[in-house]
Amino acid sequence: MQLAIQLIFAQLEPQLGIDEVLTKGAVTSQSIADGWNSQWLDLLQNNTSNNLYGALTNLGIFFAVGTLLFFMIQFLKDLISYEYSRPISALIWPFVVVILLSNSGKGSILSSLTLGLRGFLNTVNHQVVVSADANKMYQQALNMSVAEEVTGSFLRPCQSLTGEQQSECFKRATDRINILLQEYRNTYNNQGWIIRLQDKVNEINNVSSVRGIVSETSFNSLLGSTVQTSIKSFLVSLQYAFQNLIEATMLLIALLGPIAVGGSLLPVAGKPIFAWLTGFLSIGIAKISFNIIAVLTAAVIVNGPGQNFNADPDLMWFIIFLGILAPILSLLVAAAGGFALFSGISNTASLVRERI
Repeated sequence: MQLAIQLIFAQLEPQLGIDEVLTKGAVTSQSIADGWNSQWLDLLQNNTSNNLYGALTNLGIFFAVGTLLFFMIQFLKDLISYEYSRPISALIWPFVVVILLSNSGKGSILSSLTLGLRGFLNTVNHQVVVSADANKMYQQALNMSVAEEVTGSFLRPCQSLTGEQQSECFKRATDRINILLQEYRNTYNNQGWIIRLQDKVNEINNVSSVRGIVSETSFNSLLGSTVQTSIKSFLVSLQYAFQNLIEATMLLIALLGPIAVGGSLLPVAGKPIFAWLTGFLSIGIAKISFNIIAVLTAAVIVNGPGQNFNADPDLMWFIIFLGILAPILSLLVAAAGGFALFSGISNTASLVRERI
């Protein structure tokens, strides 16, 4: 489950309603998530005899056959040196490889276990998101961060007009802004940041009525500059790209699973299957970590300046945090967790082998 992003950064076409745009944003976000789920099933479960995963499974079998020679050499060496105890425990690996790589055309045991592990990680991630009320907090903090820029995109085209044309332009823009603000109220109730934004729009309209023109300085002081709009749009897209990169990386690691299993017959201390499993779990940790960071930071904003009518913070830091710092931090946490996980799995496997 991803944290959905439903935003408006540019002025909308006159014939398109605000509610329709918000709905389309939600549908687009959900369709992308459904697309990833469908891609997982198509590659790892449906017709795996002829698709990419099937080809990589055949490659894994080829590796297993090739490394079996090295395994047998080590097995005979251990048989001579350690009598029977260690060689018998080593015989487990060929059976494990054969079982995991058996492909029936509807997915192998390895692909089923991979899908199950992904489902478990997504369930944990979903519980984190739901328990922290992330969809509401995160969406509200993100909309609060870009609300001034979105509002400004409706009003700025009126700057180039004069007289009656400008007045009519401001009236149409204000009507559309009121619809947007009402959507915000319907979703988040009448929060302090929504009231504050409404007052800024009213102030611009008052300036236009009194002076007949609104300067660029007045716009920037109330609704932010166009440069900020472009930067925020880029950073929000960047963090959404990171979420999709996590999904793509997890799928790539899943596809390489058969190769890791096939190479696990090599007589080395660190089995490739352990490294593969660690990598898969580490990406899951990165995904969960990013959502936790986003949820906690969003809660601070919503429960702080979002509730205070007198506060007027510059939330550019929040967008920078989500677009750059949070992905870096989540990857560092995943790397540290992955290292500890790999050490734990390797030590456990060594202990089990000694006991057997």
